[in-house]
Amino acid sequence: MALEVIGAGFGRTGTESMKHALELLGFGPCHHMIEVISHPEQEQHWRKAVASQRFDWDYAFQNYRASVDWPSAFYWRELSEFYPDAKILLTVRPAEQWYESFSKTILEVIKRSPDPETLGKLLIASQVFHGKHEDRDYAISVYEQNIRDVQATIPKERLLTYHLGSGWEPLCEFLEVDIPDQPYPNTNKSEDFIKKLKRLRSEAKTD
Repeated sequence: MALEVIGAGFGRTGTESMKHALELLGFGPCHHMIEVISHPEQEQHWRKAVASQRFDWDYAFQNYRASVDWPSAFYWRELSEFYPDAKILLTVRPAEQWYESFSKTILEVIKRSPDPETLGKLLIASQVFHGKHEDRDYAISVYEQNIRDVQATIPKERLLTYHLGSGWEPLCEFLEVDIPDQPYPNTNKSEDFIKKLKRLRSEAKTD
């Protein structure tokens, strides 16, 4: 199975809601960081791959039709070349709002974790933000540069820049599918993020 949709947007741009939306539209399963957290074998695989920078994309995305969020969103360049028929989905929100959400959720998890080999530290802190993840202005500049890079690299006919809160219409038009008879998903609010993360990790350990 090859990826049909590749997300290039940073975490905290509505990626979990987008995961559920894509699955409702038939582009599932959709890979997301919660898949990594929920499956220890995936977490082990991604830690090794990120640390070594050696990737087997077919293995990483076996059984998945789409991907959004980190870790895969950091590798949109490589994935867009490896899966040339896939559409690219860039989820965005205003930079100030993005950082406020990021700082209350992902950044807090990174700071609290004593494990130096989490994907939060190996990938997000070290590679995405070059060790300056706690520098607000720098983090925002990286976020904005990623948007510019994606829009400058991916042909317009292959790319949808999806603004958080836009609902079904632009997404369904881009993917050439009908609009579902149900509301667009709205999940993973900032205030629920850390509690959900702890629950997923706990469930993964007991499986």
